[in-house]
Amino acid sequence: MNYLDFYADKRILITGGLGFIGSNLARRLVDLGARVTLVDSLIPDYGGNLFNIAGYEERLRVNIADVRDPYSMRALVKGQDLLFNLAGQVSHLDSMLDPFTDLEINARSQLSILEACRHENPAIKVIYAGTRQQYGKPQYLPLDEEHRQQPTDVNGVNKLAGEWYHIVYHRAYDLRTASLRLTNTYGPRQLMKHNRQGFIAWFVRLAVEGREIPIYGDGQQLRDLCYVDDVVDAFLRAGASEAVNGRVFNLGGQEPVSLLDLARLIIEIAGRGSIRLVPWPEDRRRIDIGDVYSSYARIQETLGWQPTTDLRTGLTRMIQYYQEHWRHYW
Repeated sequence: MNYLDFYADKRILITGGLGFIGSNLARRLVDLGARVTLVDSLIPDYGGNLFNIAGYEERLRVNIADVRDPYSMRALVKGQDLLFNLAGQVSHLDSMLDPFTDLEINARSQLSILEACRHENPAIKVIYAGTRQQYGKPQYLPLDEEHRQQPTDVNGVNKLAGEWYHIVYHRAYDLRTASLRLTNTYGPRQLMKHNRQGFIAWFVRLAVEGREIPIYGDGQQLRDLCYVDDVVDAFLRAGASEAVNGRVFNLGGQEPVSLLDLARLIIEIAGRGSIRLVPWPEDRRRIDIGDVYSSYARIQETLGWQPTTDLRTGLTRMIQYYQEHWRHYW
């Protein structure tokens, strides 16, 4: 069976379902014939946005709930075939300013979710959204899954813990779990209100508004970027495969790009904006990890996944989306 055909009539729960990746995944699953339920707390600074499911409101269910509530999660996991576990606090800077909230959402709530699955629906399959931030400052590049994990911020520590709870529950209780360690994901439906959830969205907003993009240092830091449709495809492949159970996989981009070249490309596509190099703020310099990009060889070998959207194409789609819909995101 084709992995896309697998989802017809499947019952799917997505935590963080009104957020950036969750909503793009939800729309794709609905189109594939799945019965989708979204869980989202709609905390203003975390990215949940009802406009992200515009046109799909009558084709899926939305439950406004917080993954930190164990009673809600126990009720919600019942009867589901798959859980795409995307709820999280993703701001590295916020995790340093408010470490206990990050701990609650990215670590403790993950245990609540897994306990709910273990007691209420042990047959469910769970795909977790990890992050390459778990690795910290690279000792070699590209990062592979065997690279030592030594996070440089609280968010990375808690995401690492959340991921390993999933792996432990597979080993101890036979829950079918897996983790995809995401790199810099970009595309439509991303949070654009502030700059604490990644640099790509903020660069795009500044360019669309015709403003100046500040880049720290000399702008030569290398990053890999992965378009959201490619990330969605990785989740779909993982959810449909038993070969991923109990395992972790990196996602990655096609070619690493410097932040300076990325900003130049965004400005070229948007037709507006400018660049200014600025000194590193101390709070950001302390948690910066230098050049970083990931190897996706393992998931390519296991599931046949690779990124297919080139950077110019992906950024063009993203910029056009916000030029049209900015009122729902600014």
